[in-house]
Amino acid sequence: MKSIKITSDNVDSIFGDLMAAYGDDVWHYAFILVKSKDAADDITQDVFLNAYRLLHRFEGRSSPKTWLLTITRNKSINWLKSSFIKRVMLMGSVAHSTNQKSAEQEVLDQMGVHAIWQSVLRLPAKQREVLILDAHYQLSYSEMAGLLGISEGTVKSRLHRARARMELMLKEEGGKL
Repeated sequence: MKSIKITSDNVDSIFGDLMAAYGDDVWHYAFILVKSKDAADDITQDVFLNAYRLLHRFEGRSSPKTWLLTITRNKSINWLKSSFIKRVMLMGSVAHSTNQKSAEQEVLDQMGVHAIWQSVLRLPAKQREVLILDAHYQLSYSEMAGLLGISEGTVKSRLHRARARMELMLKEEGGKL
């Protein structure tokens, strides 16, 4: 993207490529932050609408993925801060699909994945965010620092705490099963 000059002739093509390449990443990141499928849908739509409007201003100082995830984070934070959400929304636990396969191992695998995601969603937002950016999006410390507006040292510290807390929660859950 850095070497491509964006013109009115190629903006639709470039935008389509961005949506195809990063649409799922944007949705999943929004979902992790706001814990609502409907909100993640709305935020994703807003992110790409905003990206389309600002595509001509993209300077290539970061990767397109980091740029889109930064927009996603800002939109998600705004959604969480909105007075509408504070007044109207009742936060419940995240529902997961219950597609159970007949094989016992598939059920056990699904239970394990479900338990891990439940633990991830119980992490404090700052820890959850760096853990997801590292594990799922595989961003570098410097990319995470730029996206979150914090130092690399803070990223490393939050990631260390998130991993330690996850290990503790999963050990506790393992003892209960």
